[in-house]
Amino acid sequence: MNREYDVVVLGLGALGSGAAYWLAKRNCRVLGLEQFEFGHARGSSHDWSRIIRLSYFTPAYVRLAKAAYATWTSLEEDLGERLVFKTGGLDIGPRDGAIPLANYANSMRACGVAFEELDAAEIRKRWPVWQIGDEIHGLFQADSGIVAADRATEALRRAATLFGATLRENAPVSALRDAGGELEVEAAGERYRAGKLVVAAGAWTPQILAHFGMRIPFEVTKEQVIYFNSSDLSGFALRSFPIWIWMDDPSFYGFPVFGENDSVKITQDTGGKAVDPNTRGFEEDREITARVTGFIERYLPSALGPIGRLKTCLYALTPDRDFILDRLPEHPNVSIAVGGGHAFKFASVIGRILSDFALQGDVAELDLSAFKIDRPILRKTDPPKTYML
Repeated sequence: MNREYDVVVLGLGALGSGAAYWLAKRNCRVLGLEQFEFGHARGSSHDWSRIIRLSYFTPAYVRLAKAAYATWTSLEEDLGERLVFKTGGLDIGPRDGAIPLANYANSMRACGVAFEELDAAEIRKRWPVWQIGDEIHGLFQADSGIVAADRATEALRRAATLFGATLRENAPVSALRDAGGELEVEAAGERYRAGKLVVAAGAWTPQILAHFGMRIPFEVTKEQVIYFNSSDLSGFALRSFPIWIWMDDPSFYGFPVFGENDSVKITQDTGGKAVDPNTRGFEEDREITARVTGFIERYLPSALGPIGRLKTCLYALTPDRDFILDRLPEHPNVSIAVGGGHAFKFASVIGRILSDFALQGDVAELDLSAFKIDRPILRKTDPPKTYML
């Protein structure tokens, strides 16, 4: 067994698998280590679908989203399969809601992204399932859609292996240490050495950073998605109904029918409670279910039906909910990605960014200054939390 690598990647969910793919594609000797089995449901990367969109609240995210579409296309071309499905996307909410749509409109304008501003009458006309009053408005962006989540993460790992990466499951890290300018990693009874390390450990990021004497303010919450077996699915068909996000507090989001059964996926964003990722349960959060059901009864009543599937996941949250995409200041051969519960759509480009950090130390074409690990809020002991996007 080879124990000498150029780069070791810790964590093989979507972000770590993306890093392994891009590193291997660039002829790097890469080892990926996953503490659980591949495709496990303990973290953030599982289930059938994730939203992808160009509509974001700052230009930095819009530019990153543009790059994500291109890097997902690269993976699709490498494997000859489709992973991204464009449905169009609707940002919708009250005109006086907690999340101003103007920020999204201005960011898209700044980045040259075409979109439409819709009043309630136009929303009702296009998608009659919405039962909304005239106080509601929205933005529609045609390129938004769905990334097939489980399939996409598996595709990233498969492509990484095809390009020569070594990927190991059930290999939790027990030790990390400096070894004369390189890094030594102990995992599942084996010891590996590499010049560079990539940390994509999601909810387990604090445990990895502790090996380097680092601490950042960090919270892990248990979230859930709910699939409703609606008696009338025609209004939510994949080719005619968009992904959508309700821009208010609380915030909700949903999908057209997509996946392995005929149902409508709707849930609340950041509605869950703080948990320890090592001891958290997988049971239903009835408070989230009640809030989601109440929202559907008011605004999307035809989606309501028996719950056919309920899945839990973890959000790894920085206090401002912005990403961390950086190298460790005291350990520049260690790079890190934290996704804040909204990174899956960016997994392809974040993987490329992490490979840039490892191979060339910087990313020339993207401004990542908002995602530094030493930004002011991450230096505070008890910073305020702002999870609304």
